[in-house]
Amino acid sequence: MDENRTIDPSCMDQPPVAIDIILQLDIFGIILYSVLTFMATISMLVYIEECWYIYQKVPAQKKSAIIWVNGAAPVIGTMSCLGMWIPRATMFTDMTSACYFAIVVFKFLVLMIEEVGGDEAFLQRAGKNKLRISTGPCCCCCPCLPHVPITRRSLFLLKLGSFQFALLKVVFTVLSIALWTNGNFEMADMRITGASIWINPGLGVLTIIALWPVAIMFMHLRTTLRSLKIIPKYAMYQLVLVLSQLQSAIINILALRGAIACTPPYSSRARGYLMSQQLLILEMFVITLVTRMLYRRQYDPLPENEPNDENTKIILSAENSDVA
Repeated sequence: MDENRTIDPSCMDQPPVAIDIILQLDIFGIILYSVLTFMATISMLVYIEECWYIYQKVPAQKKSAIIWVNGAAPVIGTMSCLGMWIPRATMFTDMTSACYFAIVVFKFLVLMIEEVGGDEAFLQRAGKNKLRISTGPCCCCCPCLPHVPITRRSLFLLKLGSFQFALLKVVFTVLSIALWTNGNFEMADMRITGASIWINPGLGVLTIIALWPVAIMFMHLRTTLRSLKIIPKYAMYQLVLVLSQLQSAIINILALRGAIACTPPYSSRARGYLMSQQLLILEMFVITLVTRMLYRRQYDPLPENEPNDENTKIILSAENSDVA
């Protein structure tokens, strides 16, 4: 029986072109695609309105960082919508979203520093304190690591750690596209001779290195910036990271292994991409609305220096050891 079973040619073919999708949509498909497209459009309109508010109400030094961070969810949602309608462009839409988020990682670090008042104000407020570097995603299992003094050099290294990802992600994306046009790059090619098996793990390492400085800075400033809702802002930033990177990777791996059934005109892999994009549109729509509420506020100056939890613990432990 298995030998006589035929496989639909579309299950072995490339993703369909946009016109084929439109012609084969049923009533449910029309409603689903219309609702998801509406969500992506509303997300972008909300973001544009938020940019106008930020341009008029926010101090100049914070505008760029806030606009970049706010744009993570609507940009990813819009690119997912484009990939949903044009499946053959999925690689390019995913790379565009990933490049944008790489810049957002660096901009979120800059945003936390600017919320304190900039580099000089941060060094003045926290110059006598120390940074706890035993945090995720690199060293959360190494609590014995020493605390690092806050200096211009350490601040520069933190920024460099995140900036390298924003720069190298764009470089590797351009390289991947160039290799793809030459027939040397394929996302599903896991052979040792394929370019994807070398580029993607390298980008994974760069991602972890870039997330580490952001986590270090957040752990240091979470008490100081609590009144500015930095904890839910950081949670939204992390949620975008998990959904756009980890969730998509899991679905795509399942599709590559054949765990997601082929449904003509979509192959198993193309259907996995489609499911990932449809989920992202819905999730990014919700995150866009939540992010708008978090960032739409009056930007008043911070109060005077406040003790940092981590450094308070260091001081108390030192005093206790002296008494002993």
